[in-house]
Amino acid sequence: MKKFLNSLPAKLLLGILVGTVLGRFLGEGPMQVVVAVKNVVNQVIMFIVPLIVIAFIAPSITKLGSNASRMLGIAVVLAYGSTVLACFMSMGVGYALIPGLAIKTDATVKALPEDIFALQIPQIMPVMSALIFALLIGLAAVWAKAETTMKLLAEFQDIILKIVEKVVIPVLPIYIALTFCCLSWDGTVTEQFPAFVQIILIVIVMHFVWMAVLYGVAGLYSKKNPSEVFRHYGPAYLTAVGTMSSAATLSVALKCAHKSKVLRKDMVDFGIPLFANIHLCGSALTEVFFCMAINLMLYGTLPSVGTMVLFIMLLGIFAVGAPGVPGGTVMASLGIVTSVLGFDPTGTALILAIFALQDSFGTACNVTSDGALTLILTGYCEKHGVKNTEE
Repeated sequence: MKKFLNSLPAKLLLGILVGTVLGRFLGEGPMQVVVAVKNVVNQVIMFIVPLIVIAFIAPSITKLGSNASRMLGIAVVLAYGSTVLACFMSMGVGYALIPGLAIKTDATVKALPEDIFALQIPQIMPVMSALIFALLIGLAAVWAKAETTMKLLAEFQDIILKIVEKVVIPVLPIYIALTFCCLSWDGTVTEQFPAFVQIILIVIVMHFVWMAVLYGVAGLYSKKNPSEVFRHYGPAYLTAVGTMSSAATLSVALKCAHKSKVLRKDMVDFGIPLFANIHLCGSALTEVFFCMAINLMLYGTLPSVGTMVLFIMLLGIFAVGAPGVPGGTVMASLGIVTSVLGFDPTGTALILAIFALQDSFGTACNVTSDGALTLILTGYCEKHGVKNTEE
């Protein structure tokens, strides 16, 4: 019992509970402090994220050697395919269930107090820039056979690992407590959630269905037990629920994936950071379902099948390019929400509001599903004789 209480999952659950309770009783003065501290902690974590992306992806690519380009292409195809297929599942469920739902749209929240500190800690570069830089520098080092650069990248990975262990992991429970305190105080947890409880519950069920599908396919393809992967993902799932960010959860996801006995370590270091930024299947299937529901609420009809197919194919591209931060998928795709689905400002505001209610669970689905795709990469490497760079 003592071991569990000292574990990361227990600390995360405690943070959620304490934050939710405090948010119900704190006045506006104390909440200003909460908001300020939360924003500072968030910016520290976000500052480290691009460094994590570079530190794990670039060295992993160099270790892949001549297989780097091939593995990167396979990873992108897996991420896009998973996202699009998840969206088509959501579309089918939407056409079947949404017309029979009684959905309320009159929930409101109060604005959080102003950040009295307003400290700005800008990232060295945006996450997507870090991703592209890591891919290019890793591939170029392989093409040029730059041994010195490869060694520097390996040392940089060791340095960032220490930052993750000494900074990111210890502050995560605090960050989650502060996040849930804000959600409880502004009414998101207590007022908005009941208004959309039906569609949120359906979406969460779809998350688990899609995760089951991915892990089932991964197990069949790799001929390995998928439970040896997802059983380690509890801390990552809970962290994603609290942070609402695939990027902020990256360090915990890496730690969870490395515990698996069936995942190749080189594929973990390559796949998990990459998929954290390009594989957003849970967020995308959620957006599809919510857009269909809101279209019925505001405009009286469900979108046509042709419109939804076009929307999903484009959404898959935007999901691959969306940042792994809270609301990243829906923010990146607002252009096609308005141009393809024809949402007016009221519709776009509503999709942003309702998406925020479940963003935690969509992110948790994204993160947990990354383990399945990494298992597929492991199976591919073993079937095609790709050398294990950790051996």
